[in-house]
Amino acid sequence: MFELKGVAKAFDGAAVLRRIDLAVPAGLTTVLIGPSGCGKSTLLRLMLGLTQPDSGVVTFEGATMTPESAPILRRRMGYVIQDGGLFPHLRAGANVALLARWLGWDRARIAKRLDELAEFTHFPADALDRYPAELSGGQRQRVGLMRALMLDPAVLLLDEPMGALDPMIRFELQEELREIFRTLGKTVVMVTHDIGEAGFFGDEIVLLRDGAIVQKGAIDDLIATPADPFVEKFIRAQRGLAV
Repeated sequence: MFELKGVAKAFDGAAVLRRIDLAVPAGLTTVLIGPSGCGKSTLLRLMLGLTQPDSGVVTFEGATMTPESAPILRRRMGYVIQDGGLFPHLRAGANVALLARWLGWDRARIAKRLDELAEFTHFPADALDRYPAELSGGQRQRVGLMRALMLDPAVLLLDEPMGALDPMIRFELQEELREIFRTLGKTVVMVTHDIGEAGFFGDEIVLLRDGAIVQKGAIDDLIATPADPFVEKFIRAQRGLAV
């Protein structure tokens, strides 16, 4: 689905990513994990074409991601950020339908898709008329997910989607999200700093440190055969959260 070859990125002269080579397989969930500042969110933004690499190439479904191609390629992607990233002056339904309206969908088509998504994500239909400030944290995150799914994208990219939620809501939403991923069978790329969450969702986990990939594989591989002392230390530091 995605392929990154020799990708490097620096901001203000400081290296954030160092010659990353990574293939993201279709139909599976890949989790990017690592300590704060390791480059995982920058890597996700490169896949989205929101920023460009200083060197190397990012491709999506075989097409090279460039400033010119990115706006079209992003229509095949759904993007979810922490707390949903909603526009506060728009009602929930308008937030979900924003891009569809911009693309010229008619009202009937939008209404039908909103109904489908509300049922699919267990979001109360009457809450589509509420503003984000009138919704709970979990509801705002569901609105963000519905917006990402509105155009039926090939891939979902999620950046710390549950980081702002309290533990009970987070647990509930994790269960629902994993079921959604399995039902849809879509490619998913998720960023988290939580090894337990990574193990819960990830078919493949990519552990980064200082802008480089330290190890990738299933959670059991990282736990049983750490490739570097850092891997063992990172997992041990969160052992209470691991699954």
